[in-house]
Amino acid sequence: MDAESLKSLGWFLIWGGLFFVMMRYGCGAHMMGGHSHGGHDNTKPSGNTKDPVCGMNVDPKNTKAAAVREGTTFYFCSNSCRDKFEQASAKYISPSAHGEQQQEGHHHGQT
Repeated sequence: MDAESLKSLGWFLIWGGLFFVMMRYGCGAHMMGGHSHGGHDNTKPSGNTKDPVCGMNVDPKNTKAAAVREGTTFYFCSNSCRDKFEQASAKYISPSAHGEQQQEGHHHGQT
């Protein structure tokens, strides 16, 4: 590789790393409740829900780990469980879990 190719690769890696950090901890973190959207009810459901990965009871109001799939918010006991869910969410979503984890007042066209 010549110097220009290495320079281009370096910039690509820097921008890619910045994009990852922003999606994980910055602008993309709105999925974890850190950013509000106008017109949406961002209240978390009261009571405990089950972590779809390990089955542990989780209080949505006190957890930082959450993920959204098809308009449903799933809450997790840890970032580790959330990461496992994000890698293979279909493995952990069942029709009953989908309904249990739905945010109150956060229905996208459902009655």
